[in-house]
Amino acid sequence: MKELQCLYAVSQIIVEPSLTRAERMRRIVSTLPRAWQHPDSAVARITLDNDVFASAGGEPLLAACGAELVVEAEPRGMVEVGYPSVLPGDADPFLAEERTLLENVARQVSLYITREEGAERRKLLEEQLRHADRLATIGQLAAGVAHEMNEPLSSILGFAQLALKSVDVPQQVAADLREIVGSSLRAREIVKKLLLFARQTPPSMRACNLNQVVDEALFLLAAGGQRQGIEFARRLTAELPELEADPTQLRQVVVNLLVNATQAISARGRIEVATRLDGNHVELAVADTGCGMTPEVLKQVFNPFYTTKDVGEGTGLGLSVAHGIIIAHGGTIHVESVLGKGSRFVVRLPCRSIGTGSGRSGP
Repeated sequence: MKELQCLYAVSQIIVEPSLTRAERMRRIVSTLPRAWQHPDSAVARITLDNDVFASAGGEPLLAACGAELVVEAEPRGMVEVGYPSVLPGDADPFLAEERTLLENVARQVSLYITREEGAERRKLLEEQLRHADRLATIGQLAAGVAHEMNEPLSSILGFAQLALKSVDVPQQVAADLREIVGSSLRAREIVKKLLLFARQTPPSMRACNLNQVVDEALFLLAAGGQRQGIEFARRLTAELPELEADPTQLRQVVVNLLVNATQAISARGRIEVATRLDGNHVELAVADTGCGMTPEVLKQVFNPFYTTKDVGEGTGLGLSVAHGIIIAHGGTIHVESVLGKGSRFVVRLPCRSIGTGSGRSGP
């Protein structure tokens, strides 16, 4: 009777919707000893992956019986009940009914973990599908808008540049025309980013040295950053294998990461750019001492048009474009961030061709 009551109690704990996994495990181990011959001396313990839940202290059990936790044919832990000291007069301190109960409890716990992890995987897959569908829709919209904008934008830019070459253009008109040209060039860059995001611009793959790409990007941005009081540090590993990649698109990735790092630093700060070889991958890391990001921002940082900047200070495309380019190159990009301390973006690209490039270390 005790065994049936215990099994029922465990079943109720497992189906209780308000409990976390850890709370369930703790309640189960506190329930199990009651069904044993010597409940006051018995200690129950569940080991699951790297977690241990026990009904009493962590002293070793001199006599114990256990049943394995098996989740999708993979051993994940153990349910045990035992005694920290040998009971007098008991050759075998465990009844057959107790061993059977333990096997049933282990089976129930294993099924619960299987269901829970299956539900988590389904939820993650559904979110990934929704995200992919959203990106596909935005990509189609972005491509359409970019193509529609290209023709009138080219006309505006061309006529403004032509008008500037005319003789006797009034000074104020010339200033206005230069503003039109500058705005048109900025708009053209946004169109390029839209096409990159929508992957309407296929990569032109060839042998490419990542250190050289980093040097070119730093040449473009370091002077402006240093005027803001930002220190740039290079830690480029020499003799990196060459990549099969589009150097223009990779340069865009590095520039976008550097711009993002620069904008994250409000006053004086430091940006470190590092490369290294990690097995069959070349790794690029861009770290800053800026404001960092909250967990909520981290979840959305690669989403298109997502920005925490003020209106007019960013399109929200820089990091999503970088993400799209790296994925198209068969690589990965991820970010680590601590609010108030800074962020670190890490890009990994597969080595696809044999060769070496130059690198250097220093500010």
